Amino acid sequence: MGEPDLALARQALEAALLSASEPLSTSELRRLFEPDLGAELVGRLLDDIQRDWQGRPVELKRLASGWRFHTRDVLQPYLERLKQTRPPRYSRAVLETLAIIVYRQPVTRGDIEEIRGVAVSANIIKLLETRGWIDSIGHRDTPGRPALYATTRQFLDDLGLRSLTELPPLSSLSDIEGVLDLVEPAEHAPSGASEPR
Repeated sequence: MGEPDLALARQALEAALLSASEPLSTSELRRLFEPDLGAELVGRLLDDIQRDWQGRPVELKRLASGWRFHTRDVLQPYLERLKQTRPPRYSRAVLETLAIIVYRQPVTRGDIEEIRGVAVSANIIKLLETRGWIDSIGHRDTPGRPALYATTRQFLDDLGLRSLTELPPLSSLSDIEGVLDLVEPAEHAPSGASEPR
């Protein structure tokens, strides 16, 4: 058996990533090849693709759940003009609730209410769950067994992040403006988008 054709393998990776509607993990991308090229070689090819696409209108990014092509953030205002419908606008209460979950997870509704100083509507929690940004990951072992909420991989993917450590530090609720600025572009990304952002 001869050496693999790396130029063809790279083209196969690019084609798979450009046509995928969701991020693809390295293990999923390895299934493209028979025999398997191995994680190290596929990783090197992905790094090469990422370098070659840098500075172009669309770039390859590694996200929490895999690799995906994204439109550069600076170009988003132009692309928004092509959309027929306006993206949802989230209230400050929704964004504050999300920020508390992001930085204090796992948290209960009671924890959120204690931090915000006001009651949290069930509709806010439902909206964030429907968006795919938070999920119940269990229950606190206290009376009433309240649900514990945490962010999802979809949240990280929509914000273009690999992990929560890439978020700016938050020392107080007054620092929330920086977090709200991050969420703003993600509001424009439909969950499960079929085209690069």
